[in-house]
Amino acid sequence: MDFTGKNMMKLGIINSAFSQAGVDTITGLQHIARIGFDCVDIFTEAATISPQEKLAIARTCEKENLPIISLPVVATGLIDFNQPVRDFHISRCKQFLDLAADFEAHNIVLVLGEYLWQREVIPASDQWRWAMEMCRILGDYADRKKIDIALELEPFRMSLLNNVNAMVRFIDECGHPRVRANIDISHLVLSDCGPDSLQRLNGKAVHAHISDCDGKVHGDLPPGRGVVKFTPYLQAIKDLRMSGVISIELEYSPDPAHIVEWVEEAYRETSRLMHLAGLREEKASDDCPGNSHSVQ
Repeated sequence: MDFTGKNMMKLGIINSAFSQAGVDTITGLQHIARIGFDCVDIFTEAATISPQEKLAIARTCEKENLPIISLPVVATGLIDFNQPVRDFHISRCKQFLDLAADFEAHNIVLVLGEYLWQREVIPASDQWRWAMEMCRILGDYADRKKIDIALELEPFRMSLLNNVNAMVRFIDECGHPRVRANIDISHLVLSDCGPDSLQRLNGKAVHAHISDCDGKVHGDLPPGRGVVKFTPYLQAIKDLRMSGVISIELEYSPDPAHIVEWVEEAYRETSRLMHLAGLREEKASDDCPGNSHSVQ
């Protein structure tokens, strides 16, 4: 699948939308392909995934023409004040990079941690330095695997990277070509970073997440279910001339029994928004994503 050319992007989804609703991995992937997604991000645990699960995911995605693009990983221990904890998370993140390479993915989306004890005990500068040191080590390993590391902006008060200014500063000071940014539209809204702020990520971003929220707290809702004004952000992403993928992030559906309809709704609305922004070519099947019960 071609992910370059004419400023177009692909539409993906993190498969945890289904797994968190109790749908098994393979059935979830089959739904994702049937609904019309171009690709998928796989949420798993690289340290414990079985060879059978790994093979089943790879074979299903190949059969369904559903390229694996990204693997999200939360590694808050990378900025822990204990060196053995940081070493453990370096090893674990390397396992994610190995898995991403095996899946022929493009990147891992890496969530760093939060400042401990409200920045009152351990100097914030130390945790910032540890994060850069760890990311440089991982960046070197990622380069050998030809995988990018896309850092996640988390909109929480104590998050290390909680706004665009912090993200830009970190990437610049880290100075590693494999350590880049993930653009999460909902998180930008929650951190009071407007569309214009994305200009600062020009040449620094390699992946994107999209979801809605109420403007106050983390939501991960289908676009249209909250207050986010997506058009200016999508236009700002287009202006970056960024090739790659916008992945829908849906977490903890309020009605797991209707998760298929929840994902279908998110797909239709996001596809429409991307098409209007000139970021994605509309598919013939987009108006009719199919029978929700066709995959058993």
